[in-house]
Amino acid sequence: MRLTRRDLLRSTAIAAATPALAPLAGVVPGALAQPAAAAAGEPAWRHGLSLFGELKYPAGFKHFDYVNPSAPKGGASRQAVFGTFDNLNTVVAGVKGSVAAAVDLIYDTLMASSLDEVSTEYGLLAEAVSYPDDFGAVTYRLRAGARWHDGKPVTPEDVIFAFDAFKKYSPQLSAYYRHVVKAEKTGERDVTFTFDQPGNRELPQIVGQLSVLPKHWWEGTDASGNKRDIGATTLEVPLGCGAYKVKDVVPGRSIAFERVKDYWGKDLPVNIGRDNFDELRYEYFRDSTVALEAFKADQMDWRSENSAKNWATAYDFPAVRDKRVVLEEFPIRSVGVMQAFAFNIRRDKFKDPRVRRAFNTAFDFEEMNKQIFFGQYKRIASYFEGTELASSGLPEGREREILESVKDKIPAEVFTKPYTNPVGGNPEAVRANLREGTRLLREAGYEIRNQKLVDGKTGEPYTVEFLASDPNSERFVLFYKPSLERLGITVSVRTVDDAQYENRMRQWDFDVTTAVWAESLSPGNEQRGFWGSQAADQPGSRNLIGIKDAGIDALIDKVIFATSRAELVAATRALDRVLLAHNFVVPQWTYGKARTARWDRFGRPETMPEYGMAAFPTIWWWDAAKATKTGGRS
Repeated sequence: MRLTRRDLLRSTAIAAATPALAPLAGVVPGALAQPAAAAAGEPAWRHGLSLFGELKYPAGFKHFDYVNPSAPKGGASRQAVFGTFDNLNTVVAGVKGSVAAAVDLIYDTLMASSLDEVSTEYGLLAEAVSYPDDFGAVTYRLRAGARWHDGKPVTPEDVIFAFDAFKKYSPQLSAYYRHVVKAEKTGERDVTFTFDQPGNRELPQIVGQLSVLPKHWWEGTDASGNKRDIGATTLEVPLGCGAYKVKDVVPGRSIAFERVKDYWGKDLPVNIGRDNFDELRYEYFRDSTVALEAFKADQMDWRSENSAKNWATAYDFPAVRDKRVVLEEFPIRSVGVMQAFAFNIRRDKFKDPRVRRAFNTAFDFEEMNKQIFFGQYKRIASYFEGTELASSGLPEGREREILESVKDKIPAEVFTKPYTNPVGGNPEAVRANLREGTRLLREAGYEIRNQKLVDGKTGEPYTVEFLASDPNSERFVLFYKPSLERLGITVSVRTVDDAQYENRMRQWDFDVTTAVWAESLSPGNEQRGFWGSQAADQPGSRNLIGIKDAGIDALIDKVIFATSRAELVAATRALDRVLLAHNFVVPQWTYGKARTARWDRFGRPETMPEYGMAAFPTIWWWDAAKATKTGGRS
């Protein structure tokens, strides 16, 4: 199940430094929540969905356990965002322009996720949901009281309009919804989504994540009398129906949201105790060092720190020492991650897996970790690092059976050789790794001439460009560069602004870049967008690498159509093992905790949700007494 940008921005702080996390994804195919009793021939309507079995919260529940239902409303939070923006139309995000941070906050979805369960949703815009036994369709019934900020009701026509728009104009969501054939009005407040085949248990919840858009507004005209275009970028403030609306915008610089005091859904169980701030402000920075200094100067309230160096050295200033600034780490339990140097295998020089593996042999992570990361990280060795879905050792049991079923389509070594990263950290190990890299390159048809690696047939020098959007990335790429040069590779590093970076990525105009794929505890249909053949040629998709592989496509289907948790785990481990065997990436590093710094002006629930990380600003609130002691602003 995919977590939208709205979910990410409402459940944890906006990430700093490295490239933005891909949309989280996956719900486990399993038993859905039992429905309430229904009359013969009538649909069984549910208040929520769970693919793990029973829902934690029964019909009529008051609020989620992890919130403070009496949290005061008021105050403001200020956070930093990196890059820039020139668009407020979320539909074309990732295709045209850079969308402003958190703009999805103004919209509600059909269902809302719980932060203390895995893969569950409860009614938000929808008061009830129903589906047939074969999962061939799903129907959502809208709440009668749902309203847009202009007072007009949210209708089935709005839902259908939003679905059609995302499917037409958003590459990522088009792939995500590709098994949803149509959306149609089937009752006064009912919308039915029909799927292209039965048995895909994830699809009802996928549809529940749809952000609904106001058809009447988008089909109207702007203040100048020009007809609006849902397929184009815009800086006109759009109409929403959520807990927040846009307060002010300075294009490329900042965006602020204000709480809607008469928000139609403020008393719903899924909303009690959250959305407590009167204002949420996001300021844009192009340089993370400047952003850090802005935080120190009390121009920002909250900071998510992604730099090990900063965490170790940059927070020794007076406000920390006198405890006006609080440093805190929150465990990451809900997300697995692959962060890596990713190859663009659409280019001939990266097509041979031996070449890609040679790049890994030159990466001395252990020395890098010691010298520039203060020993804080561990090496990633799975596309689902940090979860039970990660493969290890040799395949056994059901995992091996799944791999045997696609044996003719996958590398033979997955059955005999566990995946491992080369280990460096001392001169002897480094030399051995480089010798192995040289051997692999020679086998792939390359040779050294005049101390440069060249194609043995054409004599063309082997060159590679590392593309980045954050100047801080240069630090670790430049550390890596000399090792690659010892293999004879000519290396360059190019850092471009955020807009140029996005444009180049959409056009697949890169050699190697740092990419991050965040994975939930229950992967599913989104895997096709990450690694599936169809997504490889789709501009804006998350298949940055350009993977087109029949074995991987088959294993993705095994994940999607798994019928139990055990089956899902086995299928995901099999997929992970095959992805690793192809050496599509040079895995980087992970920490396992969210590092945060905040000015001590906020309150939070005594018990934090298990899968919410910091969950700021979602379930936090302004604490006037703390703010008075901290000083700086009222």
